[in-house]
Amino acid sequence: MSGIVLYGLDISPPVRSCQLTLRALKLEYEFKEVDLLAGEHRKEEFLQKNPQHTIPLLDDNGVFIWDSHAIVCYLVGKYGSPDDDLYPKDLVKRAHVDQRLYFEASALFMALRNISAPYFYHNVREFSQEKADNVRDGYGHLETFLGDNPYITGDTLTIADFCCAATVSSLPAVVPLEAEKYPKITAWLKRLQELPYYEEANGAGAKKYVDLLKGQLTLL
Repeated sequence: MSGIVLYGLDISPPVRSCQLTLRALKLEYEFKEVDLLAGEHRKEEFLQKNPQHTIPLLDDNGVFIWDSHAIVCYLVGKYGSPDDDLYPKDLVKRAHVDQRLYFEASALFMALRNISAPYFYHNVREFSQEKADNVRDGYGHLETFLGDNPYITGDTLTIADFCCAATVSSLPAVVPLEAEKYPKITAWLKRLQELPYYEEANGAGAKKYVDLLKGQLTLL
């Protein structure tokens, strides 16, 4: 084994983005499940590795890194080839990837989290029109970003695709992704589903996430 350990839950979009990156890089790793609802992330053993007590957490032979975006950048930087397009060295191309990563973190994922976290932690089953509109805004921006390109930043698959796909494949749990309204996103997701590692790294966990929330939430 490589000595790489990923801590998380497979229903978590950020965890799945890391799994997509690990699989794309053909890295062997151990997956250790962390039960958030049982508070395992707040136990002393976990806090010593990640005082922010979040998942995913990467342990690379004693080097601890958390936040999915930091993890995927690190993995490609350390284990990718010098000309690896997953996180390009060219500054302009890298800036475009970074922008999409920040967009996923601040817009897409937060739109999802602001609806799902109250349900998971406090059994809040209703959410406002404003929160639903934030999801649709995210869909709209992503549709624009894709344009006529096969991937998020152009012609090449990058870690931005992994991070955005992990969240977008989960968002239908709260707001439907209408194929007729968002044809470019729909085609992009189908394209990613053709990756040989997609289903195991993301597809199965995304389905579990959607099924878990299906019928549990009500739009006010």
